[in-house]
Amino acid sequence: MNNYFVRRILQIIPVLFIISFIVFTLVFVAGDPVSLMLPDDAPPEAREELMETMGLNEPFIVQYITYVGNMLQGDFGDSYRFNQPALDIVLDRLPATLELAIFAIVIATVVAIPLGIWSATKQNTSLDLIATGAAVVGKAMPNFWLGIMLILLFSVTLGMFPVSGRGTAMHVILPAITLATGIAAEMTRLIRSSMLDSLSQDYVRTARSKGLRDRIVVYKHAFRNSLIPVVTITFLQTSTLVGGTLITETVFAWPGLGQLLIQAVNTRDMAIVQASVFIIAILVIVMNLIADILYRFLDPRIKYN
Repeated sequence: MNNYFVRRILQIIPVLFIISFIVFTLVFVAGDPVSLMLPDDAPPEAREELMETMGLNEPFIVQYITYVGNMLQGDFGDSYRFNQPALDIVLDRLPATLELAIFAIVIATVVAIPLGIWSATKQNTSLDLIATGAAVVGKAMPNFWLGIMLILLFSVTLGMFPVSGRGTAMHVILPAITLATGIAAEMTRLIRSSMLDSLSQDYVRTARSKGLRDRIVVYKHAFRNSLIPVVTITFLQTSTLVGGTLITETVFAWPGLGQLLIQAVNTRDMAIVQASVFIIAILVIVMNLIADILYRFLDPRIKYN
């Protein structure tokens, strides 16, 4: 097991280099940031001087090698819009996005686990139909539409929650529900499918034949063996939420990484874009590694070879 995780950690290094190359290539072909940094009537000499200062007049391979060297030192360059190191700005916005993502995952888990279990244990009943129908609707609703509807109902009409911003627990509820809806829908369907598979296994029939209460059979035996796909989707959603809050953060003016990334793309602040994508990639890799570790604790039969 230790050797497996050592190999997994070593695999992170080439993955990060591949990601850095892809991101740098996309930024290289995206356009010239000098045009946005200088006024339209700037003389050609000023343009050439700025390009030389930023190293943009060098060949692609030279720029990439310089970028990797700086990246290894934690230097992604300075944001020309904020005039600060890009990594510091990204790390300053990251806690807000993590807060939103964690709240969304908690809400989705609290809703999806009982709903998925009840749907599986009441298969082909009205409860099952309602649960699966709600999951389909929740998955189909776009985040931006749901967020706007929640603002209109609970903020504008009822005045229960703030319209936008961050600061109190009340600020996080509506954006977290917006994010959690799609995740809960997917988790409900997955839990229902996994539970139906577990409930049809021989060990469940054996437990019931021994006279065990249905609650113990469902939650202790069947649900425990259904947890691996649930853990998989939970950690994958947690990691992708960090980069997937773009629309929700924009709708609710939530000062997180998603909103920062949208603004950086619109203004071609490439230092922010590169630092943001790199941090998101690291989080995705770490979450996948944690999920692998949890598999072994949930099911001792899993072997890491």
